[in-house]
Amino acid sequence: MKRLEGMSMDIEKKEREKLKSVFPECFVEDKLDIDKLLNMCGEYITNDFEKYKFEWKGKSECYQIAQRRTTGTLRPCKEESVNFDTTQNLYIEGDNLEVLKILQRAYYRQVKIIYIDPPYNTGNDFIYEDDFKDPMERYKEVTQQTTKSNPETMGRFHTNWLNMMFPRLRLASNLLRDDGVIFISIDDHEVHNLRKLCDEVFGEENFVCEFIRKSGVSARLDSKYVSVESDYVLMYAKNKPQLELNQMTSENMDTYSLQDEFVERRGKYKLNKLDRGSISYSESLDYPIKAPNGELIYPGGTKEKNGWCWRWSKEKLEWGLKSGFIEIKKSTNGWSVYFKQYQFVDNNDNEIKRTIPYKNLLIDNYFNEKGKKVLQEVFDKKTPFDYPKPLELLECFIKMSNVKSGEIVLDFFSGSATTAHAVMQLNAEDGGNRRFIMVQLPELCSEKSEAYKAGYKNICEIGKERIRRAGAKLLEKSDQTSLEEGQKSLDVGFKVFKLDTSNLKAWDSSYISKDNVDELLRRLKDMIVRIKPDRTDMDIVYEVMLKLGIPLTYSVSQMDVQGKKVYAIGDDCLVLVCLDKEITPEIIKELVEYAPGKIVMADGSFEDNTAMSNAYYILKNAGINLKLI
Repeated sequence: MKRLEGMSMDIEKKEREKLKSVFPECFVEDKLDIDKLLNMCGEYITNDFEKYKFEWKGKSECYQIAQRRTTGTLRPCKEESVNFDTTQNLYIEGDNLEVLKILQRAYYRQVKIIYIDPPYNTGNDFIYEDDFKDPMERYKEVTQQTTKSNPETMGRFHTNWLNMMFPRLRLASNLLRDDGVIFISIDDHEVHNLRKLCDEVFGEENFVCEFIRKSGVSARLDSKYVSVESDYVLMYAKNKPQLELNQMTSENMDTYSLQDEFVERRGKYKLNKLDRGSISYSESLDYPIKAPNGELIYPGGTKEKNGWCWRWSKEKLEWGLKSGFIEIKKSTNGWSVYFKQYQFVDNNDNEIKRTIPYKNLLIDNYFNEKGKKVLQEVFDKKTPFDYPKPLELLECFIKMSNVKSGEIVLDFFSGSATTAHAVMQLNAEDGGNRRFIMVQLPELCSEKSEAYKAGYKNICEIGKERIRRAGAKLLEKSDQTSLEEGQKSLDVGFKVFKLDTSNLKAWDSSYISKDNVDELLRRLKDMIVRIKPDRTDMDIVYEVMLKLGIPLTYSVSQMDVQGKKVYAIGDDCLVLVCLDKEITPEIIKELVEYAPGKIVMADGSFEDNTAMSNAYYILKNAGINLKLI
């Protein structure tokens, strides 16, 4: 029988196991022989240290920070939630570095799309200073005092920004599915560094696009040199060959304006010239075509060869003339040969879904002013948040990423919760059931801000209130009684969780002198009951879920078994949790009838050691795993 592990997933161990399964010969006494691994990959060791690298002070420690396990947990906050028992959405309040570590087990490779709008490092944005020694203690200390933006005297330090971003991106990449994608908004202060950072984390081969977004409607007259009216969004795939974008279809494009007798099957068409001077010359493609009046037309519209050629061979041209794909027209400059590009078929008359690629210029409908306007509508003409991203921007990325019902959208710099609003908006439009996870540090609002004057103490309060209000407005607009049969109602709820230290006591390993026996006995006595006295049963249940890798949206129901409280995780009783005392073998036998995969109990739950031993063997015979906390 094993105790429930009180720490987050061991990322280093998982990565070593993956590497060992592929290159077992590169491990000697369970230690990685890096030189041998490089040799196996064809990278032979040389003394040339002048290699292309992206380095900064603190980079090596960033790897350790990202992979160091956390003892933190997430405590449910039902009173601040909406539809806590039924919703599939999450709002998590806490430092995103620790939260991303905690989510590793339950959401490893489960997220379809990540969007983040991190601090732009303008000199006064908040940059959380990660504490390598005790991050949870540091977090508690900061949130109990003042978590505010850095003063302008802080300056714009690239190193601080890179040290903040790198471990978070490393952890985020673990959560992305193989067909997943990440979008990161940034301005020109750090876009060059972010590009290099993402190349290192996601691989430069997985770079998809650097979008340029027009953020301002008009020129900024207070600019000293150049009015900057744009920022950027970097897009990286988890595994580019598996990325399937929801391409825009071109059936209704104005360019397809012509039609012929084949319109019913082929759709409308547009004309493209059959000759081009830019393609590689081929003697076989340089031949004359007879015009309707009998004249011979060479590529380039001339009456003799001139170094141009046709796109199609003679055989395909004959097929095109018979099939209606070729059109020969005369203008003032002479005869020209065109091929028809149809909407619904390719140039071999095979049916296709013709699409057009997205453009990297985000010019229309993506201004900051639009984001501000939406926020004003949600908060009744008050704007408690500066520079919110426009709803249309997030809707565009979610649609582009082909996010389907049940798939997860993550934003771990949630801010005003535009991403959550966009997910609910799209679900309202198409009846989908996409899910969101928002993560936000409870950064205090400035006392001079409109948010503070409106009663919002920190950014999390703004984000949660926006989701509540936006959800209520969407429900008001959509007539839930008119939903088609079988279609689920719109999920505008969210479960609130707050980052905190583990619900389980940790052994105090600080120094004790050999003469201080009383202190040793006190510590031993304190560990008899491992659960902290100020924590609830539900706190424990959700920590159990996280440590066992069970998503936080699984149902939790309470049962009564012979007068003892038992919590069933999942509709099929995947895990049973019982924290009551004086558990007997008879109670264990009744729990077995629910056929759970695991049963979790407190160490002091059993009547005595004999009852614990009997319970272990009863469960072992039933094929059920027992874990103690």
